[in-house]
Amino acid sequence: MELFDFTERTCLLLGGERVARLAASSVLVFGMGGVGSYCVEALARCGIGRLTLVDGDRVERSNLNRQLIALHSTMGMFKCDAARSRVLDINPEAHVEIKNVFYTEENAELLDFGEFDYVADAVDMIRAKVLIAERAKRAGVPVISAMGAGNRLDPCRFTVTDLFRTQGCPLARVMRKALRDRGISSLKVVFSDEPPRKALGGTERTVGSVSFVPAAAGLTMAAAIVRDLCGLPDA
Repeated sequence: MELFDFTERTCLLLGGERVARLAASSVLVFGMGGVGSYCVEALARCGIGRLTLVDGDRVERSNLNRQLIALHSTMGMFKCDAARSRVLDINPEAHVEIKNVFYTEENAELLDFGEFDYVADAVDMIRAKVLIAERAKRAGVPVISAMGAGNRLDPCRFTVTDLFRTQGCPLARVMRKALRDRGISSLKVVFSDEPPRKALGGTERTVGSVSFVPAAAGLTMAAAIVRDLCGLPDA
C-alpha cells in the first residue's frame, strides 16, 4: 500500500507498517466539541483512513475559546461538517462520514459499532456516554471515553486509566454508578485528577473552560487510540 506523503514523519516514529495499519483503520467519534475536535484532527494527521463523526450541534460564538472547528468562518455550520472539511483539507484521501445528530436510544440503530476498529466518546450527556459504552462493549469494539474537562486549568493532569480507578471527578463518579448498574465493570477513560473549580459567575449549569485543557484531553484520547491500533504499550 502506498502511503501518503504527509505521513513521512509519522513513519519515522511508528514505522511504515504501523502507519499502513492506521490508514486501514476505521474510528467512530462522538462529539466534535473541545475534546472531540482535537481528537479527530490528531487522528486525521496520524493518517486514520476512515472516520465517522457524530454530533448534532452547530458552531456558536461561545465555542471560539476552545473548539478547533470554531472560527468566524464556520459560525452556524454543523460541527461535523466543519470537522469533515478540516480532515479532508489535511488528507483528501480520507473517507469521512458524518451524522449530524445527537446520539440517543431513539437513533442508536443508525450505527453498527461492529463496523469500526475503535470508538471514541467525547460527548457531555451522561445518557449518551452510557449508551456508547454499552453498544461498544456489546459489539466487542475498543472504546475510550472522556471524563470531565470543564472548570479545570491544568492540561498536564490528564491520564488514561480505567473508569473504576478514577477519583475526584464528578462525571466519572456518575458514570461508575450508571455502568455498574448495567453490569459493566471496566471502561478506558481520559481522566484528570485536578479538582474542578467553581465557575466565577454565570448559572449553576455554566461550566468554565479554557483553550488548552479540553485540547489536552482530546490529544490524550487520540494518542491512546493510535497506540492501541498500532499495538503499542501505554505510555
